[in-house]
Amino acid sequence: MKRTIASSLFSLAALLSLPTLAQAEVTVTDPWVRATVPGQQATGAFMVLKSTDNAQLLGASSSLSKQVEVHEMAMDNEVMRMRQVEKIDLPADTAVDLKPGGYHIMLLGLDKQLEVGSSVDLTLEILNAAGQKEELKVHAPVRALNSKAGQGHHGAHGGH
Repeated sequence: MKRTIASSLFSLAALLSLPTLAQAEVTVTDPWVRATVPGQQATGAFMVLKSTDNAQLLGASSSLSKQVEVHEMAMDNEVMRMRQVEKIDLPADTAVDLKPGGYHIMLLGLDKQLEVGSSVDLTLEILNAAGQKEELKVHAPVRALNSKAGQGHHGAHGGH
């Protein structure tokens, strides 16, 4: 009887140690939101995303804005243009920068001015390799209007 219980426990331990299929872990480093001036209705959120498995950023939300979109800045006939994108690919083990002048998250229809020293809570919508949607909570400090990517701390935030 002892042998059966021991072998069952060993089998259970072995199963529990197996990685969960398509459970990508997405980490966020250096999240921040650009401060606004009074009356400004939109701003950008920036961060570095890294996934252990192939994944996609599908969108985001925040209680501070009426609409949140994923955007890209790109050259079009020698003019820098901003456009909404459906998704951003997050290749496995590759850092993807959401930064001014590139991919970023737009907060539109802001309810109030975002001042330096405050913070914004965002929820990112991630599609993992198995086609399952996951939510990732991000707490992003508000930085000065002239801030650039990489000027804050680099601790990891969020994850699954």
